[in-house]
Amino acid sequence: MAPAEHSDLRIHRNIAPARTHRRGIWLWLAGLALLAVVGAGWFALQSRTIRVQTTPVVAIYPSQQFTVIHSAGRVVAQRKAAISSKASGRLEWLGVAEGSQVRAGDVIARLNKGDLQAQFEVALANVQVARATLERAEAEERDAASSLKHTRDLIAQKTMSAPALDTVKGQADRAAAAVASARTVLRSAEVSARSSQVAVGYTVIRAPFDGIILSTSASVGDMVTPFSLAADSKGAVVSMADSSSLEVETDVSASGLSRVRIGQPCEIALDAVPDTRFRGTVSRIAPAVDRANTTAVTRIRFDALDSRVLPEMRAKVSFLSQALTAEQQKPLIAVHPDALASRDGRTVVFVVRDGKVFEVSVAPGLKVGELTAIAGEVKGGENVVLKPAPDLSAGAQMKTSAN
Repeated sequence: MAPAEHSDLRIHRNIAPARTHRRGIWLWLAGLALLAVVGAGWFALQSRTIRVQTTPVVAIYPSQQFTVIHSAGRVVAQRKAAISSKASGRLEWLGVAEGSQVRAGDVIARLNKGDLQAQFEVALANVQVARATLERAEAEERDAASSLKHTRDLIAQKTMSAPALDTVKGQADRAAAAVASARTVLRSAEVSARSSQVAVGYTVIRAPFDGIILSTSASVGDMVTPFSLAADSKGAVVSMADSSSLEVETDVSASGLSRVRIGQPCEIALDAVPDTRFRGTVSRIAPAVDRANTTAVTRIRFDALDSRVLPEMRAKVSFLSQALTAEQQKPLIAVHPDALASRDGRTVVFVVRDGKVFEVSVAPGLKVGELTAIAGEVKGGENVVLKPAPDLSAGAQMKTSAN
């Protein structure tokens, strides 16, 4: 057969690689499509993260609806004192510390009384000497009085001359004068002894009234003088306040004085006792306004004292339009009304916990200012979704931003 006849029977080697290349492209595209389908399915199965705005659940007090003006101040004692000694000496015993409760007459501290005690004993000895001198003078007076009487009897019987009477009478007068002098010396010695005894008593420092020790100014071994006149000496040993005279002192602006009156009910909140509100009453208002601050000092007494209330605690005072009941002083849990939603005829809030939202049924209650009180399984300090979307449901992942 001629070569030309078989020329069309040759295998063209450049055709097979082209077909193989096209087949590889289609396989690669099919793989990408499969990955896209799998990714879309995985994404559809995942819970989506929703960005929401939240607002905190807070505690409110019903008394807030009766508040006419607020003011800040401090707890002060109407009666307080710096306790010192009238005697000078070295402090040898201190029986109290900051916060100690004392009763009137309780011994707070003692000074060394060695020198004063010795002076007192000398004064007692002088009293004994003066008393013995008086007794001797009184005995001599009795003898002189007896001699005078006997002499007068003899003169009456004319057995003794009248001039002898003058001598005996002079002796009796001198004896009476000696008794008077001895009595004066005795009184002086007794006064000196009592003075020395009082000086010894001054070394014992006692509480002048019932109260609490605020601070101590001296330590055992310190030299204590009445007015701290000597170098390196102490004046006051302790300072104390009468717990029963505690009240709140606050400055009320001149513009707000028209809404404050004596006898007005108040509610007192202490930073140191955040879980309790105390009832009080306006007791005094300063009759003059401070020119620099344009405020008037106002004092509020506690209706009932509490052992947790201490001097110098910071306080916030709410001046009220009416007196409060015990029920109105109980705190309530409240949220912004925009956090409330309706689901199946129920009022609910969506609480965010650990990045997820939980639906909680609540019962709306009292409105105080911009907040609404609620009752339910919600705690103060938790965050709830503000203006929840109609399709928001429990279990969704949340990414929050505070209101």
